[in-house]
Amino acid sequence: MVYVVNLQRSQKLFTVLILNKRNPLKKVDKPHVEIFTDGACSGNPGVGGYGVILRCDRKEKEISGCSPLTTNNRMELTAVIKAIEALKMPCKVKVVTDSNYVVQGMTLWILQWLKNNWKNAQKKEVINRDLWEKLLHLSKLHEIEWVWIKGHGGHTENERCDKLARFEIKRCRKEMNKL
Repeated sequence: MVYVVNLQRSQKLFTVLILNKRNPLKKVDKPHVEIFTDGACSGNPGVGGYGVILRCDRKEKEISGCSPLTTNNRMELTAVIKAIEALKMPCKVKVVTDSNYVVQGMTLWILQWLKNNWKNAQKKEVINRDLWEKLLHLSKLHEIEWVWIKGHGGHTENERCDKLARFEIKRCRKEMNKL
C-alpha cells in the first residue's frame, strides 16, 4: 500500500488517502480502532502508571508502563500517546478515556494554545507542552473521535486499563526498591 498524506493546516483538516497496491485507483478504507486508556499516579506527583487497550475487529492488544516521578495528567497523556504510537497505519480511531484533561485539551483548548504560542487562558505556559505537542503530531495521521467516560463507573475496558496502570505503579515501586 502507498500512503499519501495531505495536511491542510489552514482548514485544520487532515486527510490521508490510502491506495491499494494492486489497483491504485481503488480507495482502501482505514481500519477502525478503538483505544481505551487510563493513567494513574500514587501521589501527585509520585509514581505513575498507564494502561491501554487497542481493539481492531476482534483483536486486542494491551500496553502499559510506568514512570518513577510524574503526575496523573502526564500519565493520562502518555497512555494516549503510547496507544497512537502503536498504530502501524493511518486509522479511524475512537479514543475512550476518563480524562477530561485529555478530551478537552484535544477538542477545545489546543487550537487556542497554538494561536497563543502555547500560553493558556491565564497567559502562562501550557503545562505538559512536550506531551501535548507529541500527541498533536501523532494525531494528524488519523481521524480521531475523542470520548470521555466517567472513571470507576463500571466501564469494563476503563476498569481493565486502570488495573494495568495500578499494576505498573506497583512494578515500578518494586524496581525502585531494588536500587
